[in-house]
Amino acid sequence: MQRKLLTAEGYQRLQDELNHLLRKERPEITKIVSWAASLGDRSENADYTYNKKKLREIDRRIRYLTKLFEVAQKVEYSPEQDGKAYFGAWVTLENDAGETVQFRIVGDEEIYGNKDYVSLQSPMAKACLGKAVDDEVYVQTPKGKITWYIIHIQYHSS
Repeated sequence: MQRKLLTAEGYQRLQDELNHLLRKERPEITKIVSWAASLGDRSENADYTYNKKKLREIDRRIRYLTKLFEVAQKVEYSPEQDGKAYFGAWVTLENDAGETVQFRIVGDEEIYGNKDYVSLQSPMAKACLGKAVDDEVYVQTPKGKITWYIIHIQYHSS
């Protein structure tokens, strides 16, 4: 795995998830699997089969998060970033038609389950990096090059 950037909030959220899996969810499922296994024939035991599968999923996620934290780099907000769009920024754009979009530039690991987060690797985020309010941003799309204007940048959600 290569270095993975995480916002301070994303780092904490994933750390909390790992702790929850290790301290609460895995022990609970392990108890259920042990109980179901003690009932005898495991081939027709739905509790055993379902919870054993769930335990494998939990273990897979624990392994993934553990490996992630070996290469994760938490990126803290710095006041020097103010006024420019960098990692962790909330950016609001407007196009010539008056349509607006708002998103936060984050690492790949943080975009899942967050519809208003975009990956640092996305064309939209790359186009915004280093830009300031009132700068034009050009994004290449399948329909051609689209021009957006940065109308707001902030580093803490409101």
